[in-house]
Amino acid sequence: MKQNEILIKIAKYDRINRLTNKFMRLRIGVMGSAQGPTIENQENIKKSIELGHYIAKAGCILVNGACPGLPDEAAFGAHKAGGLVMGVSPAFSEKEHIEKYKSPKEYYDIILYTGLGLMERDIINIRSCDAIILLGGGIGTLNEFTVAYDEGKVIGVLKGSGGVSNHIADILEVCNRSMSENIIEDEDPKKLLEKVMKALRKQPQPIIEDQRVIIGGGQ
Repeated sequence: MKQNEILIKIAKYDRINRLTNKFMRLRIGVMGSAQGPTIENQENIKKSIELGHYIAKAGCILVNGACPGLPDEAAFGAHKAGGLVMGVSPAFSEKEHIEKYKSPKEYYDIILYTGLGLMERDIINIRSCDAIILLGGGIGTLNEFTVAYDEGKVIGVLKGSGGVSNHIADILEVCNRSMSENIIEDEDPKKLLEKVMKALRKQPQPIIEDQRVIIGGGQ
């Protein structure tokens, strides 16, 4: 093979590789309080915005439930940092999203209107992510956590943000489950994201076998 033909093949491979790396970005879910006292805490708001900023700067896609509260603050942070933000809405349409669910759309590049309602939407939300990070949270966040836990996702928890996030170990103990190495806690948004991404690089993707999630079976 002539040298120029080899160079053309190398250039073609390099272009494909760069395109793949560009589009196959990690999807980091941000789940947490949409209402209640935790969304009024100024430190929580600050850390949520910081988390969104760091997700964008890491080249990741921020995914959330397209809801108000702390996940929307994270969406704001990612949007301002030039990141890509995707929301998974419980609504059937934009009209229902705004009027029925009183949910935002300003900082979103993509909103998927599932039409599934709040709880069933959570399954699509979790499965759209490579890993999730919890901020505060109530019953809806608890639902998202249990789905992510059972499906072998890497889960980051912002310690000290209140709500469900302050009681993960207690919840698992009551359910006779353990704090696996997939669950990562930190009070600092940047450090937490770094730990989550490190865990994602180490952990093989889970697969489903006989209706059970198996860690280490995927590629």
